[in-house]
Amino acid sequence: MRRRELITLLGSAAVTWPFALRAQQKAMPLIGFLGSTSTNLYARVMAAFHYGLAETGYVEGKNLVGRQVEAIAAVGNSATVAAKGSTSTIPIVFGIGGDPIELGLVASLARPGGNLTGITIINDELIPKRFELISELVPQARVIALLVNPDNPGSKCIIRDAREAVRTRGLDLEVLKASTESEIDAVFAFFVQSQPSALVVGSDQFVFSRREQLVSLAAHHAVPAIYQWREFPGAGGLISYGGNLNEAWRQAGAYVGRILAGAKPADLPVQQPTRFELVVNLKTAEVLGLTVPPLILARADEVIE
Repeated sequence: MRRRELITLLGSAAVTWPFALRAQQKAMPLIGFLGSTSTNLYARVMAAFHYGLAETGYVEGKNLVGRQVEAIAAVGNSATVAAKGSTSTIPIVFGIGGDPIELGLVASLARPGGNLTGITIINDELIPKRFELISELVPQARVIALLVNPDNPGSKCIIRDAREAVRTRGLDLEVLKASTESEIDAVFAFFVQSQPSALVVGSDQFVFSRREQLVSLAAHHAVPAIYQWREFPGAGGLISYGGNLNEAWRQAGAYVGRILAGAKPADLPVQQPTRFELVVNLKTAEVLGLTVPPLILARADEVIE
């Protein structure tokens, strides 16, 4: 897939200084927001991003200017890798689920170097924990499936970590791949034929954009599934474990504001979540005939009843 087809310019957030400072500026800074799906699916994320900008003294303007962007906010592994390949000078603030060092984006978390910095939501590293949680929910499981988007540059790392997670638990793994809506449908047709006991969904931007489809198919085929984002159990999914997406993009917005004020990406350390959220949907568990262990309920940040 060519880079220009992979990355869509989702929108541009023209931002202005507050009135007292705006008169000192000769031009309105323009921010590019890059990803591969519609911004409508990221309304809350965009709101958090704008909130982070506001924290550093910027307020979104209503007019856009047709000139080169002064900073790029990149959503997801694919968008960030493509953005890095497109420019070595424009500052890039990313929000990714993988390891930015392993993806070749930064030299180190503390001193990124180059023109990139941002937020890593540590999706890959949490794969073993998600296998642990779904195994506790479905203790009879012997075969667990993993869904990944093969177009995600971090998918190999996710599969590697998943294989290690099932090996240590004495389970078998079925790796399923989907990068289109029709391929997601085919994944659940596989469950009808081979009947793995549960599903771990490896999240990325495309998977997040198809959350309604995934939750609906999991319900239709009675598949216990665990996801990364709380938005999935909020939409009727069974359980999620991961960082808070809104908080991550609030931090990203604050980083963009600092860069517009003169900071260099090379000097801004890559941020990681300080806590992870466990969300359980008891209504979905009841429909699936599952009893949620008391320890999971006790650890849950939110229980949907």
